[in-house]
Amino acid sequence: MKQTSLTTDLLIIGGGTAGCYAAITAARQDPELRILVAEKAHVKRSGCLAAGVNAINAYITPGQTPRDYLEFVRWDAEGILRDDLVLSMAQEFNQAAEDLERMGLVIQKDEEGNYVSRGKQNIKINGENLKPILAGALTQFPNVTVLNHVNITDYLTDGDRVCGAVGFSVEEEIAYVIAAQGVLCATGGASGLYRPNNPGFSRHKMWYPPFNTGAGYAMGIRAGAEMTSFEMRFVAQRCKDTIAPTGTIALGVGAREVNGLGEVYETKYGLSTSGRAFGTTNEAREGRGPCYLRTEGCTPQQDQELLRAYLNMAPSQTLKWLESGRLPSQQNVEVEGTEPYIVGGHTGSGYWVDSRRRTTLRGLYAAGDVAGGAPKKFVTGALAEGKIAALAFLEDRKDLPPLSEQALLLASRPVLSDYARCLSPGGAVGYDVFQLEEAMQKTMDDYAGGIRTGYRYNARQLTLAEEAIRELSRLARDLKAEDMDDLVHIFQLREQLVVCQSLIAHLLDRKETRWPGFGVNTDYPEKDETCAYYVNSRLVEGRIQVFHRPLVKGVFSYEHTH
Repeated sequence: MKQTSLTTDLLIIGGGTAGCYAAITAARQDPELRILVAEKAHVKRSGCLAAGVNAINAYITPGQTPRDYLEFVRWDAEGILRDDLVLSMAQEFNQAAEDLERMGLVIQKDEEGNYVSRGKQNIKINGENLKPILAGALTQFPNVTVLNHVNITDYLTDGDRVCGAVGFSVEEEIAYVIAAQGVLCATGGASGLYRPNNPGFSRHKMWYPPFNTGAGYAMGIRAGAEMTSFEMRFVAQRCKDTIAPTGTIALGVGAREVNGLGEVYETKYGLSTSGRAFGTTNEAREGRGPCYLRTEGCTPQQDQELLRAYLNMAPSQTLKWLESGRLPSQQNVEVEGTEPYIVGGHTGSGYWVDSRRRTTLRGLYAAGDVAGGAPKKFVTGALAEGKIAALAFLEDRKDLPPLSEQALLLASRPVLSDYARCLSPGGAVGYDVFQLEEAMQKTMDDYAGGIRTGYRYNARQLTLAEEAIRELSRLARDLKAEDMDDLVHIFQLREQLVVCQSLIAHLLDRKETRWPGFGVNTDYPEKDETCAYYVNSRLVEGRIQVFHRPLVKGVFSYEHTH
C-alpha cells in the first residue's frame, strides 16, 4: 500500500454529531489550530443522523432544570450513571440546540415564537437535513481538514499516551499514518454483534447504523484504556420490520402499549426505557403477543403528522402505511425489540472518562456514543460532549509535546504490516468474513442473551460464548482481502469480536438483573443493591480484566485515579 504521513494538532476520529461539533468548537476557539477529521464514510451523511431525526430528545424545557434531567436519567438508568457527566452535558443542551438553529436547523415554533415541546425533555424539529447542516458549518473553517472515506483502525501510542492513529482509504490502496498532539474519539457505538431482527438481504435494516461496529471501543481496549458498563446493553423497542422509532408515536399521539388481547401492559412493567422493552418481550413470551402501539382512532390530522414525521427519519414506516392502504388511525402499529447494541448515548457503555471527557490514556478524549457513564445523550448530548472534550484538549495542549518521527514510525510499523499481510495474494483460508460474521452473531444470539433467547443468559452460556468468540477471533486474523472493501469488512469484524469479548466479561461479572428489558441474568434474576457500582475493565496481557468502581454520586468534578 502507498503510505501517506500527516501531522495535525487535533485528530478527531469520526465525523458524526459529536465529531463535527468538536471540530467546530475547537476551530472557533483557536483559528490557528490544525484540526483533522477522519471519517469512514462522508461527513455530509454519516453517523446516527445520516437520515435525519424529527425531534431534539434532550432539551431543558420551561419549568425544567439540568438537575431535573439528571434525576430523570438516574431513574431511567436504575442508578448506574455518572452525576458529573450527565449534569455537565445537560447544562449545554439548550445552547447546542440554539447553535444548530443558527446554522440553519428548523426548530418548530408556536404562534408566540416558542419552541414546540413534545414532552418534558423534547422539542420538535424538521431534521431531515441536520447532518448536512453540521457538515456545512464544519467546512466553513479554513483550519479544519476533513479526510472522508478513511477507516481508522489503531491508535499510535507511546506508553500510556495516544499520539495519533493509523488507517486506510476505503477506496484506494493508501495507508495513512497521522501524528497528532491530541486524539478525540467520536466513532459511535457497536452494532452487528448479535443476529438482527431481519435476515438475509435485509439484515442491515437495523435500529443503529450497521457501519458503527465498535471501532473506537476496540482501539481503546487494545491500547489499554479503561472501559465501563458494557453489560448495560441497549435493546430498542421499534416498529416491527421497519425498525422505525416508536417514541414519535408514543409521544406524538399518546399511543399506549397493548398486547394481542387489547390490554394496556406498559404500566405493569414501568415506563423506563428498560421497563418498556421488558414489557413487550415478556408479554410475547407469556403468550399474550403480538404487542402494539394503539394508534387506532387517532385523528386525520395525527395521521398526516405521523406520515410526515417518519419521512424525516424512517421513510420505510411511512411507506409501510401507504402500501398497506391503511393509515395509523386504521391499524395499530406492531412493535418488537431489536438485537442488543453497545451504545453510550442511550446507556452507560463506553470509555471511562473524567468530567472533561479525558480517557485514562493521556492525549485521548472521547465524546458521544463512544463515551461511557452518561446515558440518554441523544443529539444535544453528543454535541455537548464534543464541545467539552474539544475545550479540554485546548487546555491540555501545552502538556502534550509532539513525538519524534522515529517513535511514530515504530508505533505504526506493526499495523502497516498487518494491512499488507491482509492484502497479500494467495493463502485462501476456506471461509470468508461474512461467514465468520454470521457465526459471531449466532453465538451471541444463542449464548449471550440475544433475540432468540428473549435476551436471557446465564454463566454457563456466557462461558460457551467466550470460548467461541475467542476461536472466531483467531480465525479472523487469517482472513485475506481482495480489495479495499474486503479490508474494511475484515477490520470491522475484528472490532466487533473485541467488543464481544469485553461485553461477555462484563455480563459475567454483574451478578444481578438491573435492566431486565436489556437482558435477564437467569442465575440472578432480581435487582441487587449490593451491586450498585460500575463494572469497569482493561485488557491485560490479552485478557479482559474486570473490576469495580464506586458510584460517582453528588460529585460534579471527577478526575482519574490510577
